[in-house]
Amino acid sequence: MKTIVIKIGSSTLTDGTLRLSKPRMLDIVRQIATLHHEGHRVLLVSSGAQAAGSDHLGHPELPNSLPVRQMLSAVGQGQLMHIYSTMFGMYDVLVGQVLVTGEDLRRNRTRYLNSRDTLDMLLDNNIVPIINENDTVVVDEIKVGDNDNISALVAALINADMLLLLTDSDGLYNKNPHTSTDARKISVVETVTDGIKDMASSNSSSGLGRGGMWTKIQAAEFAAHNGIMTVIASGKTTDIIIRLTHGEENDLGTVFLPTARRVESRKRYLISEQSHGVIIVDEGAAKALRTASLLPIGIKAVKGDFERGELVTVEDLTGKPLARGQVNYNSQDLSRLCGIKSSQIEAVLGYSHGNAAIHHDNMALLQLDS
Repeated sequence: MKTIVIKIGSSTLTDGTLRLSKPRMLDIVRQIATLHHEGHRVLLVSSGAQAAGSDHLGHPELPNSLPVRQMLSAVGQGQLMHIYSTMFGMYDVLVGQVLVTGEDLRRNRTRYLNSRDTLDMLLDNNIVPIINENDTVVVDEIKVGDNDNISALVAALINADMLLLLTDSDGLYNKNPHTSTDARKISVVETVTDGIKDMASSNSSSGLGRGGMWTKIQAAEFAAHNGIMTVIASGKTTDIIIRLTHGEENDLGTVFLPTARRVESRKRYLISEQSHGVIIVDEGAAKALRTASLLPIGIKAVKGDFERGELVTVEDLTGKPLARGQVNYNSQDLSRLCGIKSSQIEAVLGYSHGNAAIHHDNMALLQLDS
């Protein structure tokens, strides 16, 4: 089972026209539904809201201003989701809309955690998240500005295995293939260098998107630093999503290799960042950390003042450090949860952020005895 983030650009959704291409969208939906039924966890970052809004309004001539783009997004987002919901429903797949901002994914810790929890809950309940930047309310200060970088942020957020950036080009070329007959496609990029960045074109060929090859390079570089492989490929290639997920990468696009192993990248972050507190656990919980999440029932005491989502150190009763992890509850709440069963969390706090004090996926073990 893989966790895959797929970003579809406006040029792909419209098939190079000014209108959403229903046949093209249905083909994308069919491929995602196939992977979904195979057991893969798939997230779709979809452009097209403004194109859908313009289409619904009859393509009026409007200035290219932020309020106009927000208006088109407001009109088009519902239209776009209706199309997706109908098409995925044909394959018995449920979808859920998730609108995010840069503040949700990069600046505000609470919103970051809530976004992660929402996406995890959708995936855990076999629902395909369809994600877009919340253009209707976002302002420049918190705007990411393109769905390429949104998709990379989402991929890092949920610790994805792969990021697929589908566009109207079949990869990165050493020159602009639209203007140079001797342009050559780059098959594999091991490291995003200044030379690779120079190859990227910052122009969108369709005029509908805000991205271009430059933002895809940015996204691929960010994903690589987080241990995630990225592929830039053409959305028109037959069964491109299925083939890439199944490992058929040769000549299907440009592959950007991760610069660190995904697990190592996550572990390095958890170990290297500052610890904001200590959780002391009993002997049973200490042994269970090797393979399981830390549950409240195994916690004996909480030291320090920390917020939900901050990193803490887990120690045994002798004071030996066992692990570092990202907590699901703040220090005050965890102090109230010491020794209780997970089924009692909501009764004690009045709400729940899940059964675990620290989920195993958000924990790095230190020097544990074998």
